[in-house]
Amino acid sequence: MDSVEDLFRRLEQLNSIGAALSKERDIDRLLESILVAAKTITLADGGTLYRMTEDGQALRFEILRTDSLRIALGGTTGNPITFPNLPLHDDNGNPNNSLVAAYAALHDKTVNITDAYTEAGFDFSGTRKFDERTGYRSQSFLTVPMKNHENEIIGVLQLINAKHLESGKVVPFSASDQRLAESLASQAAIALTNRQLISQLETLFESFINLINLAIDEKSPYTGGHCQRVPELTMMIAEAVNATTDGPLADFTMTDKDRYELKIAGMLHDCGKVTTPVHVVDKATKLQTLFDRMHLIDTRFEVLKRDAENHALRQHLALRDRRDAAAEDAIWTRYQAELRELDDERAILRKANVGGEAMAEADQQRVRDIGQKHKWRSVDGIEADFLTADEIENLSIRAGTLTQKEREIINYHIVATIKMLEQLPWPKHLESVPEYAGGHHERMDGKGYPKGLTREQMSLQARMMGIADIFEALTARDRPYKHGMKLSQAMGIMANFRKTGHIDPDLFDVFVRQGVYRRYAEQFLDPGQIDGVEDATLLGGG
Repeated sequence: MDSVEDLFRRLEQLNSIGAALSKERDIDRLLESILVAAKTITLADGGTLYRMTEDGQALRFEILRTDSLRIALGGTTGNPITFPNLPLHDDNGNPNNSLVAAYAALHDKTVNITDAYTEAGFDFSGTRKFDERTGYRSQSFLTVPMKNHENEIIGVLQLINAKHLESGKVVPFSASDQRLAESLASQAAIALTNRQLISQLETLFESFINLINLAIDEKSPYTGGHCQRVPELTMMIAEAVNATTDGPLADFTMTDKDRYELKIAGMLHDCGKVTTPVHVVDKATKLQTLFDRMHLIDTRFEVLKRDAENHALRQHLALRDRRDAAAEDAIWTRYQAELRELDDERAILRKANVGGEAMAEADQQRVRDIGQKHKWRSVDGIEADFLTADEIENLSIRAGTLTQKEREIINYHIVATIKMLEQLPWPKHLESVPEYAGGHHERMDGKGYPKGLTREQMSLQARMMGIADIFEALTARDRPYKHGMKLSQAMGIMANFRKTGHIDPDLFDVFVRQGVYRRYAEQFLDPGQIDGVEDATLLGGG
């Protein structure tokens, strides 16, 4: 019989185990903890934890431990359990009462067996074969059903061979062992059910986030990949910083909750893009709206060329009576020169429309001159400048394809992101998501947007996301307006951003020293983009 001191000791163990189980987030570790705790509190040599299959028709092996045989399968061990499931009914639908674990689940009843070899009513043939193969002697069994808060059986806890505290000999499980195991099974079932419910809610929440990203992807195939890659790179940077043991970031550490919070922020960092018009996001050329308006200008050039031809022909007809060959040659020479000039001007506008490298002031002025130089008549017979004011504004964009107004529309997505995220009732472990996600366009020198925050005003996580967002954008291959940069070119730009106060210098150093950019490149970039990069040069050492 257990002493009072021993009972108090085991009750204290039970309380501490229950508290520990309620904090565990990982399902495998939770299941493992349940079995190990049950073995510890009852001094059992071995045990198995079964979970009910999704269809409720069988018990599935989850964790198996036998200390004296040094057997550890399932859970976090990496050693899979290959045993078949235990069916709760036979082929005719009759209850499978011969298997003790199935019996406990079917009848919601604890089974305490003193010796499996002499127990009548249960089939222990499999146990005997195991013993013959291993030299083990399976003797005492304690099999406890696990019920959730809705009184449903969700699993079975089975313990084998209780050992005497002092002698170490195998003994039957006592009544107090049974009560403690049943109490633990009840706590464990609640902890497991809660963890499953939380996991289901997290899965549902992440599915909604993916739904938002899918909506962005469906609007624009050029941003969907960005919404997936930035979270990946952000977490790669965070893990690298977490692994850093020296330097200014050595004190940074992450828990599983911190990781999840940053992951969610990364997934939502561009959710505001659902408000951005597609024609702005996908603007591949300066004149593109729902279509590339360069085709309209091409048509106008054809009209001008046709007008020039008609004018030349009329002049030629006027000379028929005089038959002046020199004058006719001069007409056709002027006409050909006019065609060449129009073709040259069209080529200039076509080049300007691409929006690649920075446009010189002289080229911008040339666009304005062409736009105002020619007059043409619309289908309504109204004479107008060759280019509209809007077309001149777009074709004169100094860099890229966006006007200032369109850049403001694009930039507004981060304001929309912050507004959207701040409306949500975040739980405590996710309360920093809006700040992390909303800060990836800020700069260390305070010249970013939308709030103009400085480095000291930003969390380290937001600064990580800023680096991830920029590097992904530089190297992305799926943008409509540019090709993905070579790795050396992108890292050169990043190094310059480090010097000019755009990105966090300490984080960039980790980004380089820990080889984060290389791992990302190997996973996400085209092999043709990956070229040689000198880390020492990036860090100012070469």
